[in-house]
Amino acid sequence: MKTTVTTSVGGKQITIETGRLAKQADGSVLVSCGNNMVLVTAVSSKKQSELDFFPLTVEYIEKFYATGKIPGGYFKREAKPSTDSVLIARLIDRPIRPVFPEGYRHETQVVATVISADGSFPLEVLSSLGASAALHCSDIPFNGPTAAIQVARVDGQLIANPTPQQLEKSDMNIVVAGTRNGLLMVEGETQFISEADVLAALKFGHQSMMPLLNAQDELREKTGSKGKRSFNPPSIDADFKTKAEAFLQPKIAEALRIKIKQDRYAAGDKAKAEAEATLLAGITEKDVLALRKKELNAIVEDLKYREARSMILDTKSRIDGRDMKTVRPIACEVGLLPRAHGSGLFTRGETQCLGTVTLGTADDEQMVDTLFGDTKRKFMLHYNFPPYSVGEVGRFGGQGRREIGHGNLAERALKSVLPDHVKFPYTIRIVSEVLESNGSSSMGTVCSGTLALLDAGVAIKGNVAGIAMGLIKEGDRVAVLSDILGDEDHLGDMDFKVAGTNNGITALQMDIKIDSVSFEVMETALAQAKEGRAHILNEMEKVMKVPRGQISEFAPRIETIKIKPEKIREVIGSGGKVIRGITEATGVKIEIQDDGTINIASADPEATKAAIKMINDICAEAEVGKVYKGRVVKIAEFGAFVEILPNTQGLLHISELANERVRQVTDVVKEGEIIDVKVLEVDRAGRIKLSRKALLQ
Repeated sequence: MKTTVTTSVGGKQITIETGRLAKQADGSVLVSCGNNMVLVTAVSSKKQSELDFFPLTVEYIEKFYATGKIPGGYFKREAKPSTDSVLIARLIDRPIRPVFPEGYRHETQVVATVISADGSFPLEVLSSLGASAALHCSDIPFNGPTAAIQVARVDGQLIANPTPQQLEKSDMNIVVAGTRNGLLMVEGETQFISEADVLAALKFGHQSMMPLLNAQDELREKTGSKGKRSFNPPSIDADFKTKAEAFLQPKIAEALRIKIKQDRYAAGDKAKAEAEATLLAGITEKDVLALRKKELNAIVEDLKYREARSMILDTKSRIDGRDMKTVRPIACEVGLLPRAHGSGLFTRGETQCLGTVTLGTADDEQMVDTLFGDTKRKFMLHYNFPPYSVGEVGRFGGQGRREIGHGNLAERALKSVLPDHVKFPYTIRIVSEVLESNGSSSMGTVCSGTLALLDAGVAIKGNVAGIAMGLIKEGDRVAVLSDILGDEDHLGDMDFKVAGTNNGITALQMDIKIDSVSFEVMETALAQAKEGRAHILNEMEKVMKVPRGQISEFAPRIETIKIKPEKIREVIGSGGKVIRGITEATGVKIEIQDDGTINIASADPEATKAAIKMINDICAEAEVGKVYKGRVVKIAEFGAFVEILPNTQGLLHISELANERVRQVTDVVKEGEIIDVKVLEVDRAGRIKLSRKALLQ
């Protein structure tokens, strides 16, 4: 039976419907706002997985029929998810994952399908709402509901779920998600705003999602949803657990005090191997042995979790011996790669990122086929995380969701400081190669990217650094950690990344693993992050503070000229013949904009000069009083037509041929002859009057 609830956020009506579509799924809702509709389904296997983690997958699918479009490409059907689709899938996944009960191991899949869209409402907000509603109204164990809100600020006014027009004028674009108790996820970019303004936006976003949470509770009540299905979290034999913990606890505690990551991991593996040899020696049954090994892995992880957190809260000492605020040692280099247009190496502790910059022309812009039309990207940041960066062996293939997400965060952090395209008309590509990783390679990417931009001579508006903050919370005891290790991310309760300049924040991302954190804790984390960010920037600027005075000799030089828009047709020529001739003759790349701006790119300055001269000659207009060397193109009884500029002819009247009286034009000039003429007049119709006689006098 169809059931519907309606609520309103930011003056826009949102409807959640269930019971009409996709009824065989465990949970299914249709979420709509105006012409925007997203169908979200949730299915969870009745059988428990053998995996030792929660196998949750989230898919976000945009159907091109939703906007009345046929997809591009050869196959004319939706292909693999775009980068934006992957990022939205991550936005849906991150807030719902920590809300499932501890120990739930049933394979679960959430699918959000965009079936109608007009671009007036953020689809990620509808999709996130739908994911929570589908789970909340199903019998799948889920401690929701959750909801998401997009926050913008226009003229100092905070706006929930802005229109694209409002977003263009906004100095922030932040998506926040959470429960009634607090926030679970933050993702966004800002234009150099303060920590206080960020906190205000997060509080506004949390308050704005309350109607969406109420609507989901109302929908569940209206549908008379049955209770959640029962499940039995994996349990460990009590006697075996006691013996294993007694054997392993001192060894794990000792291992966690080893500062070097690989040595620490080796000590942990050794302790586990000794426990297996001692505690599992007498077991002969294969099934029991396999079970005990699995239980031993769980005990080791649990001990690491408890010991690391106890060290921090009880002794105020972290795994590598630092206090709560100290940032690991930093080393920076620039100009490592001789042929790259810019390069920077950033090392923070055991995290190392090599950033490179390549400058290109308009031909290098990325074309993206989206629901709302083709778009061009002039700035790209690609993040690579090879397995050797963590001392492992692995497959090389396409980029995973994590790589796409980390690259997007770093791209957002740096986008705000790039020079205006009019002043610096280059396509910019940054590539980050993570060479070592032990905590926040995405923020290391921001720092190495800044160094590479400076080395490339890009006139950025400010230097950007990033830092990752962590949290350990047990009851009322709280510790906020600066520059977290990979283990502190894994064993902690929060991963809060903040990037920005000395003037303010440019990007932030937060994930919470517990029910929620208070805004007081977030305020502390933001203040501590600002302090850490300033320290990192200071270390970076010791190596390079301002951009190089010029770009690399291997980068294309782009010169910009301006012509009258009505002359564009002449420069392009019929079927592109003229512009093609210029590029073939000089080897340059030419980009012409509708307003008459022309960018000419080449690594050879002489080729650029030649192309500019050819364009200027085409666009040149006759000036009264100026002398031109022209070619006689046609003879008439009353005079000769002389081409003084490309596609520009003037009349040399018979009376202006010579001082004496001329009987026939051909007595003085012949067709094809090159002669000097002076412009006497250009009338309103653009007709040009020439004289040869004026030069003879």
